[in-house]
Amino acid sequence: MDSLIQVVTLLFVLFLLLGLGVWVGVSLLISGLVVFMVFTPTPADAIFATTMWSASANWTLTALPLFIWMGEILYRTRLAEDLFSGLAPWLGRLPGGLAHVNVVGCGIFAAVSGSSAATTATIGKISLPELSKRGYDDRLTIGSLAGSGTLGLLIPPSVVMIVYGVAAQVSINRLFIAGVVPGLMLMAMFSSYIVIWSLLNKGKMPPREARVPMLERLRGMKLLIPVVGLIFCVIGSIYAGVATATEAAALGVMGSLIIAALGRSLTKSAFIEALVGATRTSAMIGFILLGAAFLTSAMSFSGLPSDLAQVISSSGLSTYGLIAVLTLFFILLGCFLDGISIVVLTTSVVLPSVIAAGIDPIWFGIYLIIVVEMAQITPPLGFNLFVIQGLTNRSIFEITRMVVPYFLLLVMAVVLLTLFPSIATGLVDLSY
Repeated sequence: MDSLIQVVTLLFVLFLLLGLGVWVGVSLLISGLVVFMVFTPTPADAIFATTMWSASANWTLTALPLFIWMGEILYRTRLAEDLFSGLAPWLGRLPGGLAHVNVVGCGIFAAVSGSSAATTATIGKISLPELSKRGYDDRLTIGSLAGSGTLGLLIPPSVVMIVYGVAAQVSINRLFIAGVVPGLMLMAMFSSYIVIWSLLNKGKMPPREARVPMLERLRGMKLLIPVVGLIFCVIGSIYAGVATATEAAALGVMGSLIIAALGRSLTKSAFIEALVGATRTSAMIGFILLGAAFLTSAMSFSGLPSDLAQVISSSGLSTYGLIAVLTLFFILLGCFLDGISIVVLTTSVVLPSVIAAGIDPIWFGIYLIIVVEMAQITPPLGFNLFVIQGLTNRSIFEITRMVVPYFLLLVMAVVLLTLFPSIATGLVDLSY
C-alpha cells in the first residue's frame, strides 16, 4: 500500500510539473525532493551533492557531446544532397522507386549523426522536394521519411543508446553492436512496405526512372565515399575493438570537420552554429540525466524499485506478458514525453523488475529504443512529426495518418525482437 501511495504521489507531482511546462530536468529534481521529504528520513541536501557529482563525473558521458557535435557539423554539409545523388541511380528502378532513398539515406545518415531529428530534417530537406517534383504520392514520401527518420535512435552511434548505457550501467560498445542487426531489419521492413504499397497502388506511382548505365552509377558512388569512410572510422573502430565509444566519437568529429572542409561548407558561422547547437543539446540532455540521477537516488532510499520488482515478480506475469505491459506503458508515455526523457525517467524504476524477470539488459536497451522510436512518431508530442510539419507545412494529424503503417511496422519489430532475442544479442555474443 505504501508503494502504491508513493507511485501515485510521484506520478502526480511529475506530470503536474510537466503539464505546467516546467523543464524536464527541473521536474525530475523537484520530484526527487518530494520523495526525500515525504517518504524517507534521509536529508535531501546530504545526497544532492554526491549524486550530482557521481552522475556527471562519468567518462562515458564525454561521448555524448562529441557525437552530437558530429551530427551538428554534418547537418550543415552537402552530405544529404550527395547521398541522394549517389543512391538514386541504384534505387530508382526498384518497385517504389526513389522512395527507397528515404530509407537507405536515413539509415546511412543515422550511422554518422546519432540523432533522429537531425536524420529526418537533413534527409527530408533534399528528398521531399525532389520526390514531390517527380510525382511521388505524399503518403509514401512523408510516411517513409517519418518512419525511417527514427532509425537515428537505433543505428549506432545513437545518442539515446549512450543515455541508456549510462543510466543502466551497461556497456555502450555492446549496445552499439546490438543495434546493428535490428537497425538493418527495420530498414528491410520499411523498404518491403514501400515495395508492397507501390505494387498495390500502381496508379499513384510516377513512371519508372530511366535506366542509368553501370559506369555512370559507379561514378556516382564517389559521392558516398565520405560518409562510408566516416562510418568505417566511427563504427568500424568500435567493432574492431581498437576504440571506445568516446574515442570513436572524437574520430567522428575529426572526420565530420574534414568532410565539411572538403565540401567547402566549413565556414566560420557554420562552425559556431554547430558548436552552439551541440552545446545546447548536450546541456539539455545532461541536465535531464542529473535530475534523473537525483530521482533515482530518492527512490532507492524509499525502496520503491525493489518493491515494484517484487510486485511484478510475484504477479505471475510471463516474460511475454511483462513485455506487452511495458510496451503499452511506453507507448502511452510517448504521447507526452520525448525519447530521452522516457529512457531516463523509466530505466531506474523498470530495470530491476526486468532483470528480476531474467531479461538481458542489453536486449532490453534495444527493445526500449525501438519503443522510443514509436514515441518519435506518436502524437501529440512526436518530435519527428514536428520536424516534418516544419518541412511540409502539413497538419500534425495529416502527417500522423501517413505514418500509421510505419508505427505498426515498429510494433511488428518489437514482436520479432521478443520472439527472437538473438536479433539483438547474437552479434554481441559473437563479438565477446
